[in-house]
Amino acid sequence: MTSSMMLRVAAGQAAAVAGDIASNVATATELAREAGAQGARLLVLPEAFLTGYCRSAFSGELPREAELDDLLAPLAEEASDHGTTVVVSTPLDRGGRRTLATVVVAPDGSVAAPYDKQHLSGYEEDHFEPGDHGASVIVDGWEFGLGICFDASFPEHARAAAIDGATGYLVSAAFVSGGAERAALYAAARALDNGMYVVFSGLAGRCDDEQFVGGSAVFDPEGRVVSRVAGERGVAVIDLDGSLVRATREQHPMLRERRVDLGRRTFHQA
Repeated sequence: MTSSMMLRVAAGQAAAVAGDIASNVATATELAREAGAQGARLLVLPEAFLTGYCRSAFSGELPREAELDDLLAPLAEEASDHGTTVVVSTPLDRGGRRTLATVVVAPDGSVAAPYDKQHLSGYEEDHFEPGDHGASVIVDGWEFGLGICFDASFPEHARAAAIDGATGYLVSAAFVSGGAERAALYAAARALDNGMYVVFSGLAGRCDDEQFVGGSAVFDPEGRVVSRVAGERGVAVIDLDGSLVRATREQHPMLRERRVDLGRRTFHQA
């Protein structure tokens, strides 16, 4: 990424209907249309957005990897019309493995599922297997690490992407009521840890018997909110500035000056 490169991105959020993939794809398509109309080249949408985040959706029949092209055809068409890459999460049947996946819909209309959530939490562990590798996506020369919700609670997850060259971190999430401050803290910390942008998309509204807090926002490389969704549904659009990533990493060199080996730990009885 060159230091002067700019990229317009969007964090989107809305409520998802439990188990209604067609309805949720329609909502994702509307959000992509709104983001694309504002010139966004990248849109991030919430965790488990295609099925809704709830026990009934997770325990039922999941979309199969081979079906994604057909299921996401309206979203792929919208992405193609506006030249927008859309990143959205869904439970996925990978042919014997059930995972919480990140799906990337590219501007050429192609659909891929390059990442599975590596850190499962709560009742996710009753339904899914964790992923076994990290992944990044490249959009207009920017490299973004992919994460899903609880992944962002682990500093080493975003750090691994940054070490490999990522200058941004995309997080699809679903935080229930009471978790808004914690979600914002995680996103801000991962930005500051690595001198990178974080694009955070949170599920909003009620899904089955759970209420979600949204909180979708974009954080700059010092962990400051630079754009936030106002209300339960919408998109937050902002231009990322490559020169700010470079300047921040020079001023706050935690990524460059990290120590891989901190030596043997000693103990002193006071």
